[in-house]
Amino acid sequence: MQILSTRKAGQKGTRQLQLQYGDALVCVRYRYDKARRRRMKTVELVVEEREWTPVDALVLLKISWGEKALGIKVKRAGGEWLSDRKLWRLPYGKVLELGLGERVVGGWDG
Repeated sequence: MQILSTRKAGQKGTRQLQLQYGDALVCVRYRYDKARRRRMKTVELVVEEREWTPVDALVLLKISWGEKALGIKVKRAGGEWLSDRKLWRLPYGKVLELGLGERVVGGWDG
């Protein structure tokens, strides 16, 4: 099976499907099956959307003054102490490895 054409939502050949699927429509593909002598029109739809943080994004962590062992762990993982903000900065992937996702404060800091 071969894909000969891919159309983004809103382009010629997608308008009827855009009416049917609305903003969920991403694209329409025209696939050709030479063996069966068939042309198929397929759609790509968004079925779920949620917030995502890339693993390499720098995030800020709140670790209390008395949690020295945890601070050492974060520092060994490559964390940087931001004294003016009293927060640690560390790549999100490392935060997940350490199991500290619930300590992330605010958004990304890059």
